[in-house]
Formats: sequence, structure tokens, C-alpha cells
Amino acid sequence: MKKILILCLLACSFTGFAQNEKAEIMKVINQVFEAMRSSDSTMLKKSFVENPNTFTAFINQEGESILRAGDFKRFVSAVGQPKEQVWNEPIWNEKVEIDGNLASVWVDYAFYVDDQFSHCGVDAFHLIKQEGAWKIFHLVDTRRRSDCEIPDDIKP
Repeated sequence: MKKILILCLLACSFTGFAQNEKAEIMKVINQVFEAMRSSDSTMLKKSFVENPNTFTAFINQEGESILRAGDFKRFVSAVGQPKEQVWNEPIWNEKVEIDGNLASVWVDYAFYVDDQFSHCGVDAFHLIKQEGAWKIFHLVDTRRRSDCEIPDDIKP
């Protein structure tokens, strides 16, 4: 009976730990989107390691599968530029996986400029936990303008 109680306590404490880690990871991810909405490049950079890898995967007009490397410095600069319109990228359907100091997050998203739909896809993040903090070291997104199943509560 004692063994069962100990196993239950261990399982509960691990579940609580995993939930806390997931919350910390999603806080970093959500900070990226808040930085985009508020044009805050300083906030954006806090979510990433110094030189992260970024990519976009898409199908071009000829039907070819393309993987395009991004330029993180240009992304940071674009986010930080004052603009009249708000970049809004709501996310849903979050999937978080953790193994030690490595995490991956897969989220569906829709990108809007103000209330105008631009595109949708998936963001896939890889994070590393260093010195007690989660940081994004790799980000790849897909982009498309059709076949977007955006939940009603996500739409502006």
C-alpha cells in the first residue's frame, strides 16, 4: 500500500512539473506574438537565443516544395518598425513536447494585418532551456492562403 501511495505522489508531482514547464514554454511563445502585435523588437529578441535559425516551408505556384531560410535580424527589424497596422497572429491547437532541456511546440496560426486575413499555417518551434530559461533556437513556419480552418473564436 505504501508503494502505491509513493508511486501516486511521484506521478502527481511529475505531472505538476510538466504542466509548469509547458506553461513556461508557452509564455515564451506567446511573448513572440505579443511583440509582433506591439512592434516591440526588444521583447521579441528576449524569446530567442542569439542567432536562431528560421525557415519558411511552402508550395510555390508551380507546385514545388520550397524551404526558404529566413533572416532573423530582418525579422526583428520588421517587427520593431513603427507601423500604422497591427500584425496579429493568433494561435491555437498547441502541442508541447519536452525532454529534459529540449522542447518542441507546434501551433496552428492565422496571420492578420489589422483585421485583414493574410495567410495561415503552422509554426514549429524548438526551444532549449539554459540557465533556467527557455529560449527559441529554431523556428519554421508554413504559409498558405487557402484551406485554412480557423476557429471562429480566433477570427477578429
